[in-house]
Amino acid sequence: MLRKLTLPLVVAMSITACATLPAPPPSGSQQPTAAPAKAKVTHIRFSLDWAIEGPSAPFLIALDKGYFAEEGLSVVIDRGTGSAGTVTKIASGAYEMGYADINSMIEFNVKNPDKALQAIAILYNNAPMTVFTLKGKGINTPSDLAGKKLGAPAGDAGRRLFPLFAKQVGIDPNSVEWVTMEPALREAALAKGEVDAITAFYGSGWFGLLRNKVAPEDIVAFMYAEQGLPLYGNAVMASPKFLQENEEAVKGFLRALARGWQEALADPAAAVEIVKRREPLIDTEIETQRLKMAIEKHFLTEEVKQNGFGAADLERLKKNIALVVEGFALTSSPQPETIFTDKYLPPKELRMPPGT
Repeated sequence: MLRKLTLPLVVAMSITACATLPAPPPSGSQQPTAAPAKAKVTHIRFSLDWAIEGPSAPFLIALDKGYFAEEGLSVVIDRGTGSAGTVTKIASGAYEMGYADINSMIEFNVKNPDKALQAIAILYNNAPMTVFTLKGKGINTPSDLAGKKLGAPAGDAGRRLFPLFAKQVGIDPNSVEWVTMEPALREAALAKGEVDAITAFYGSGWFGLLRNKVAPEDIVAFMYAEQGLPLYGNAVMASPKFLQENEEAVKGFLRALARGWQEALADPAAAVEIVKRREPLIDTEIETQRLKMAIEKHFLTEEVKQNGFGAADLERLKKNIALVVEGFALTSSPQPETIFTDKYLPPKELRMPPGT
């Protein structure tokens, strides 16, 4: 049976209801303080040069541990299919930034001046282009390549720059015979004896030969950089327009990446565990070895120990550009400042290798 509310209780309920109503806005010029604006988030689509492997660790560490997010960035990282393809993807606007061979970028810039890109951090301080052969082939020094049969894809950077390598080691570049093949068949062709040598990036060629049952002690490698060619390798790059319009975001990206790079150098095994979270099918042991090899050969050179992550030596860069212009038979030679800028790099003390 329903009971009637007594008058005192009705009054009490009315007072409580009124107390829960929001207070009226202040009169006159006194307005409520606006809620703080949300921090701007910059979205960056980023393309690697190749598959997600051990040497991709600096990028994936920065992503996995939230270093990009701390800089106000929302970053998506995709694998690539080769440096030339990555350069084209960035230039077309499909990606805001990417990671590719700086020599491929130089060639692209000369041929496409209206779409030219700019490098902002060099990770491969030594270019990884290498000639691989096997013991028993009679190729004990680079000069022994004369008269031999070499295999590589038509667009392979090592093949296209082979004339520079040949000139450096004192042989006629036309003295070798080239066999064109798909990248996946390159190391197998050498292992089967179908060619005498191949050109490949150092890490790719080395581990490709191991996969084809070649013993490490039977691998002979002539890396271009170790033969006196002062070429830089892979670098972070973007269009000048994007860089200018997103200066603080780009600086934040490189701060985060420098942290990832330092952690990859400090603990390669832990770094590869992060890579495996993104790419579960990788072989952890092989990718740890591949990362350690990249650190030894490309990431941590004497120049990097002096100048830190990402930097370039101006005189060396000038020589690099001149060699690429010669090797690719380009019609003009770009100025170094159009190819690389250190404007977006963190201060040197934030870019030094761990333990220095």
